[in-house]
Amino acid sequence: MRAIRIHQTGGPEVLQLDEIDTPTPGPGQARVRNHAIGVNYLDIYHRTGLYPMPLPLIPGCEGAGEVTAFGPDVVGFKVGDRVAYVTGPGSYAEERNVDVKHLVALPANVSYEAAAAMMLKGLTAQYLLRQTYRVQPGDTILVHAAAGGVGQILCQWGKHLGATVLATVGSEAKAKIAKACGANHVINYSQEDFAARVGEITKGAKCNVVYDSVGKTTFPGSLDCLRPFGIFASFGSASGPVEAFNLALLGQKGSLFATRPTLFTFLADRARLETMAKDLFEVAASGVVKVEISEKAPLAEAGRVQRDLEGRRTTASMVLIP
Repeated sequence: MRAIRIHQTGGPEVLQLDEIDTPTPGPGQARVRNHAIGVNYLDIYHRTGLYPMPLPLIPGCEGAGEVTAFGPDVVGFKVGDRVAYVTGPGSYAEERNVDVKHLVALPANVSYEAAAAMMLKGLTAQYLLRQTYRVQPGDTILVHAAAGGVGQILCQWGKHLGATVLATVGSEAKAKIAKACGANHVINYSQEDFAARVGEITKGAKCNVVYDSVGKTTFPGSLDCLRPFGIFASFGSASGPVEAFNLALLGQKGSLFATRPTLFTFLADRARLETMAKDLFEVAASGVVKVEISEKAPLAEAGRVQRDLEGRRTTASMVLIP
């Protein structure tokens, strides 16, 4: 089978298209023929070595496809089932083996491409909106990078939950996208101080929660957007990681809470995974959340796709097609 592999960490040029043997599924595993593969910033962290992984490595943590074979001790699925998954690296390939504890059944009214584009991003939005801070009608939330894949879902879903959604973006083109996704107020942080603008919009009341995937360049400004006891939820580092800071800063700014949740901690529990996936597929199938796919690129173009993502030249989601 064809697969993209990393033999050494580095830039997009280290993504190499190789021909390799298709491994036999092990105990508790299903072989999935990928129909679509998600592309995420996590893949870049693995490629650059920010999150070190053993090499050679097939990147990619999500996909959707069809079950073609099983190893021993598998129950709950059969050959031909439509499935989607988020798990460890290995998705940038025509086929891969997945522990069935990470597989979820894919409803007929959700396409392979949509599932591949939404599993990691959509489940991330689910744990942020429904578990990290459970958004309620009347809340005010701030979404950074609102025109990105997770950001768009957060805006749509947050609006559906009854929140006033404030969104930050880096350009006027991205502002239009965030507005179309339901953001009540859009702030272009390349042109104005987002924290000051949040204060103006909310008349000093500020936000219940800030969802921040940007990292270094939006910190500590994000803390200044929170009301007392508010939650700073950091879930990405697109501009670089948040550097170490004195925890007393949280007290000085209003007895704030700061958290750095990760998706795979939430997905470790099978029952929780099934609940999260059901929640996500329901809002997707009903049209509450529309997952925009900006590009469906051939697997061989993984390097170029990651370059575009890393350079912030993308909006919405991109998928690779084997």
